[in-house]
Parts: sequence; structure tokens; C-alpha cells
Amino acid sequence: MPRGIATYSDTEKRALSAYTKLMRAAESVTGRTTRILTASNLTISQFGILEVLFHKGSLCQRELAVKILKSTGNITMVIDNLEKNNLVRRERARDDRRFITIHLTESGRLLIEKVFPLIMAAIVREMSILQESEQEELARLCRRIGLQETKDQDC
Repeated sequence: MPRGIATYSDTEKRALSAYTKLMRAAESVTGRTTRILTASNLTISQFGILEVLFHKGSLCQRELAVKILKSTGNITMVIDNLEKNNLVRRERARDDRRFITIHLTESGRLLIEKVFPLIMAAIVREMSILQESEQEELARLCRRIGLQETKDQDC
């Protein structure tokens, strides 16, 4: 039988309230900023991969999965779709064929160079509701929560 909200401790209520507000804010901001991606025929995961490759250079699939917080199984499907659209290419290591590096193609680079500034401007608009110090505090708190996960793994 479900418990009524009154039966939860103050700690549970506070944690649930903070979590709910965090998730609702993230979904709301994501919904508004992803309109730009939709217009470019990109999903948020596809954009994430293109952005990481653009800023970090070629990476293995496992590193990409960690960077955009997706499972390796999910990342394979996303990369398949990007590859079909000639936005990325896979390269297997000669000495270990299990090791696959993902590279940005010229088409991928041109697309992310066009879309990234639009997303950046949208993010700046979304965050402008907060003062600089509040943005820094929000970033610090989110990082603290996020770092409870294991650190990046090698390929």
C-alpha cells in the first residue's frame, strides 16, 4: 500500500522535491533548446556525439558513451544513424579489431559548426535568468551530484 506524503521524513521530502525540480527544469530547458536540433534533423544524442567529436577530436565508442551518458549499446545505434548520414565514420584498430574509433567527417564538421552556435545561444538565453554567481553555483552543485558515478573509463 502506498504511503501518503505525510509519512515521509523531512529528509525524504526535501530530496524528492529537489530531484523533481531538477528533472522538471532539465526537461523544460531541453525541450526548448532541442527545437534547434529538430530543425537540423538531429537527436540530442546525435548532437552530443557530434559536439564531443568536434571539441575533443576522434574517440572510441566507449569514451563517447561515457561523455554523453549513454550505454554502449545505445551509442552503437546512434553512431549507425550518424554514419548513414555521412556525419561520422568508424575506424577499427589494426591491432585490436574490437577497438573502434569514431571520427567526424567533413559533413559532420560543417553541420556541428552551423548548429553548435545556435544551441550555445539558446543555452545562454535559458541560463540568463540566473545571475553569474547562481550559474556557477548551479554548475558546482550539478557536478557534485553527477560525480557520484564512476569516472571515465579507458577504451
